[in-house]
Amino acid sequence: MELWLDASGSGPNSLPEGASRVWDGSAPDVAEVALDDYRGQDEARSLVGMVPWILVRCSDWTMIPLENIVAAAVGSGTRVAAAISNEVDLPGAAFALEHGVDAVLLPPEVDSEALWSAAREWASAGTGDDEGEPLSSELSTATVLSVESGGVGERLCVDLIERLAPGEGMAIGSVSGALCLVHGETLPSEYVPSRPFRINAGAVHAYALMADGSTKYLSELRAGDMVAVLAADGARRSASIGRLKIERRPFLLVRFECGSAEGQLMAQQAETVRLVSPAGEAVSVTELESGDEMLVRLDSSMRHIGQALPGEMSER
Repeated sequence: MELWLDASGSGPNSLPEGASRVWDGSAPDVAEVALDDYRGQDEARSLVGMVPWILVRCSDWTMIPLENIVAAAVGSGTRVAAAISNEVDLPGAAFALEHGVDAVLLPPEVDSEALWSAAREWASAGTGDDEGEPLSSELSTATVLSVESGGVGERLCVDLIERLAPGEGMAIGSVSGALCLVHGETLPSEYVPSRPFRINAGAVHAYALMADGSTKYLSELRAGDMVAVLAADGARRSASIGRLKIERRPFLLVRFECGSAEGQLMAQQAETVRLVSPAGEAVSVTELESGDEMLVRLDSSMRHIGQALPGEMSER
């Protein structure tokens, strides 16, 4: 996704970091359309295949007309740019119909520094599914050292706004440098139905790997946050949180090692809470024994407010 600087109302401007174009109000390869009602949508759609770029401006931000234009433009040779003035509208433009617009037009950075910062992040992240190859995530095999009672505390379930596939889950753990792949509740049991959107993530103090590679404590997560979803084969994608559920439950403390690294996970003592074996199989924490193997994500970085930094850190 390209970033354009809107200079149509203030004259020429130098390009901010990450920007590829200055829009001064007219260009031979761009048709600008006011997307205020259905007539603007129809005009924009009539230009698809006729011009290299369509730039749409919404007096009142509306997603459905933009999605309709993006859908019409896919594979046509016409690319779509959208004028954005509010940060909250960026994800909608960047991920419209999973394809997203091809460019966003932003006001000068001096007036909208936070908007430009967010736009750079979305542009560098891409739209995920359109990129072809999934982001990889290194997973290693760890050996269970012990499984013991962890007492009673607050357990947090992460409910996503989309379903997980078998073998997928989130990277969770008490030690940021050694996170366990906690399997989603995609498998039915004799006693409860599956919850394919849910990860029973564990105790509120644990770390969770986010979509941008940072970590957050489970207690810090909020609806709308983007988390990393990992698969047993190393594939990685992003998903948005729709709801969080905290309840008091008994815990199991799972201690494990991977080479010289040691870690631990406080998991609810329940048959439906599962980790993932090196073979990609979901293994219930209530069946784990010393010597069993499971998949973990190792990271040697230290972290400050969730961001990875060079340096040393010890967590136990």
